[in-house]
Amino acid sequence: MITTPDNDNNFDGPMIFIIIGKGYESDASEGIDLHIMLKAPDDDTAVREALNALAEEGFIEADLDQIGMLTEIPAEEPHASAYQGAVEGEVAIIRFN
Repeated sequence: MITTPDNDNNFDGPMIFIIIGKGYESDASEGIDLHIMLKAPDDDTAVREALNALAEEGFIEADLDQIGMLTEIPAEEPHASAYQGAVEGEVAIIRFN
């Protein structure tokens, strides 16, 4: 996996993205609000890896609404541990029921 940015941004820490959206596990489901945190070299790669991770978790469809890069380490759970997992190379999916 590529871990260095492929753009002109000179960010000192790892590029950890957060993607906010809704995932659907079946055609009849209302959807589950999600926050997805992962390390990626750019936003296109982040979206692609997030969608792959959601598919592996059994989601058949997803509406991704927002993407951004985290500039500070989250202090509160569940985002703090999800951030740590993302730094270690995991794709962290936080579900809100």
